[in-house]
Amino acid sequence: MSRLLAFLGGHATWVLFIGVFLGLALPSLAALARPLLAPAVAVLLTATLVRIDWQVMLGYLRRPWLAVVITAWLLLGAPLLTAAVLAFLPLPAALSTALVLMAAAPPILSAAPIAMILGLDGALALVAALAATLLTPLTVPPLALALLGLELDIGVVEFMTRLSLVVAAAFAAALVIRRLIGRDRLPRVATHLDGLVVAVMLVFAVAIMDGVTATLMTRPMTVALWLAVAFVANPALQIAGTLAFAWLGRRRALTVGLISGNCNMGLLLAAFPPGTDFDVVLYFAVAQLPMYMLPAMLLPFYRRLVRPEIEAPRPSAPAG
Repeated sequence: MSRLLAFLGGHATWVLFIGVFLGLALPSLAALARPLLAPAVAVLLTATLVRIDWQVMLGYLRRPWLAVVITAWLLLGAPLLTAAVLAFLPLPAALSTALVLMAAAPPILSAAPIAMILGLDGALALVAALAATLLTPLTVPPLALALLGLELDIGVVEFMTRLSLVVAAAFAAALVIRRLIGRDRLPRVATHLDGLVVAVMLVFAVAIMDGVTATLMTRPMTVALWLAVAFVANPALQIAGTLAFAWLGRRRALTVGLISGNCNMGLLLAAFPPGTDFDVVLYFAVAQLPMYMLPAMLLPFYRRLVRPEIEAPRPSAPAG
């Protein structure tokens, strides 16, 4: 098992790349894995918290101005910019709706381990993703109504309570695991922890493809267009986020870019009103492909960009 985890951790990006195609090629496997999505969230967050540098994360929490600015960009700036750009593009209405909702959604929590795999700031990605996720019930409904005329019924108190319990349980479990492993041993088991994260993300990659294969067989041109747009929208949001925060330095700016383009659209599915256009839901499904495929494709690019900053000495906590 340790060898398998080490292999997964050492080949993370390509394992996730292949996982997406497994879900498409084996729809029965995707359907079988679907019920595992909910428990995998807690496991993924716990494993990420064990792996991440808590001193750096606490540094961001003690100086929250940066997290506040990034969260405002993620939940307000990105969707407003997306809506403004789409006003000039002749895209189908359902596709435009899906793109605005995607930009309004918080980052996926698995953006933190992806950031670490790419050599980016996993602590910053996790802090921003958690803050944006907790605030989503306050920002997405009014934005959806103002920009799209779409009413989303998100129970603010219930949503935040459930999410807070998951986060608190993950922190508690991670604290216990970190103490059991010991601070000195953590660097030695880092690859195995990365392997565990990748294994859980692989479950996501397979399960999220449930239903996509059937739609591909009946409406191939629609799926092709939605997929092409997804592969443009994801890096476009990443570029916008990176440029908006270029003043933070290359590594942090790329981290903001990564979480800007990799959005937790699944979080919004539960809030969709009855009769929501299936094509919006379809985009949410196919948009998972660039989230799992692009890290593998762009890994050499990220390594070239961040290597100088990784090799250079940097403070353990953000400047305030």
